[in-house]
Amino acid sequence: MIYAILFLGLLILAVLGFSKLKRPKVEAFPEHWNALLEQHVKFYNDLKSREKKRFKKRIMLFLSEVHIEGVKTEIEDLDKILIASSAIIPVFGFKEWYYNNLSGVIVYPDTFNHDLQFSSKSEKRQILGMVGTGQFEKQMILSKRAIRQSFKNETDKRNTPIHEFVHLIDKTDDQTDGIPEAIMKREYIEPWLELMHKEMEDINNNKSDIRTYATTNQAEFFAVASEYFFERPRLFKRKHPEIYKMLKDCFQQHPAKRRQEDRA
Repeated sequence: MIYAILFLGLLILAVLGFSKLKRPKVEAFPEHWNALLEQHVKFYNDLKSREKKRFKKRIMLFLSEVHIEGVKTEIEDLDKILIASSAIIPVFGFKEWYYNNLSGVIVYPDTFNHDLQFSSKSEKRQILGMVGTGQFEKQMILSKRAIRQSFKNETDKRNTPIHEFVHLIDKTDDQTDGIPEAIMKREYIEPWLELMHKEMEDINNNKSDIRTYATTNQAEFFAVASEYFFERPRLFKRKHPEIYKMLKDCFQQHPAKRRQEDRA
């Protein structure tokens, strides 16, 4: 009996040791990154000191799990910070969140087309970011210019990388349909659908300031509304209180309360 217990104990230790070996090493947040984070990520600046520490830890955890690769462009420290911040912002209300449906981010220098071509000779280069499918499953493709511009302009209600990470959250239940079942309570689904379609109709009738791309389908509405929610929270709450409340409950965040200043 004693030998059986000892054997079981050794087996548990071995399994734990193996699992630790498999986990990626999470490095400390580089000191020289602080200035970049403060200069470019307003969401971070609106956090309290304790939350800022948690945000930086989660940046490093994300970077330890997701490979970022540039195609014909150099991945600089700022790119890593902005991509990781985009991943953390929509899920910061959850103590733990792992993008199990993402293993890598591919960064192109500029816009690209549906065939993932981005040279100046390529046609229909209008895409700023997308979640990969098929051979690019578990990959995200982003335009470097779009990443930088998303954090440079604080008033346009747009953020391409956040938009794409919201699609990943939506896709957690294996369907990118604008109904994020992983974060939305079941009883909220019907009210959410009603809100979406009512607002989509208002957009089509020029009665809403949510950009028209949101009317493409339910998935795009969720992603576009989420961009607005995080980029201009106080304005969004004022103009779309019902949608704001729904997203606040989904993301478990109240950015309008946190943000100190937001120009109309």
